[in-house]
Amino acid sequence: MSALEARITRGELENDKPLPPERDLMEEFGTSRTVVREAISALANRGLIELRPRFRPIVRKPDYGTLINATGTIVRYLLNEPSGVQNLYQSRVFIERGLVRDAALNATKEHISDLKAALLANSNSITNSEEFFQTDIDFHGVLYRISGNPVFPAMHKGFTSWLSPNWARMRRSIERNETVYFAHKEIYDAILERDPARAEAALIEHLRVAWGFVEETF
Repeated sequence: MSALEARITRGELENDKPLPPERDLMEEFGTSRTVVREAISALANRGLIELRPRFRPIVRKPDYGTLINATGTIVRYLLNEPSGVQNLYQSRVFIERGLVRDAALNATKEHISDLKAALLANSNSITNSEEFFQTDIDFHGVLYRISGNPVFPAMHKGFTSWLSPNWARMRRSIERNETVYFAHKEIYDAILERDPARAEAALIEHLRVAWGFVEETF
């Protein structure tokens, strides 16, 4: 597996292209079909290969999303610990505090436009909790993209994946959706006014209230 992984990470196997046929890999590495298939399966679990029924596996160049995906099984195991969900949620709060401060100081007109569009979608879906749930995720996703650092969008994807089972069990209502929307609006307004302290305070209060909703799922 390490030899095949090395060829992928060095770029010798082109991203988004099929792996060589199994027989070629068997000859190249001097091993059996079973070993080749086990290696492919292991690399797929780590996000370096995409498996597709009836087609050759596709090479996926490692990125920060690959790193997040590779830790998913371990994180989900840790979430079963008594304070697992709370620990992960608190780490999210810590990161987003910095992100909203950065957004208030450095967001461009394009970023503000993206955030405004996400807020509008959030408002328009208040009466539809399923749609609102997705627009809630999307609003926070914009905050993770504003810095331009690719690590943060990958982390947002991870938080969404790891915490979504708890989010899916939360009781939903129009009143709760309105509470979340107005919290988002307060964050947006603070960023628009270039006030990092206000943006951070709004974010902390928003996620404090949201944690109360999450706790109900335990």
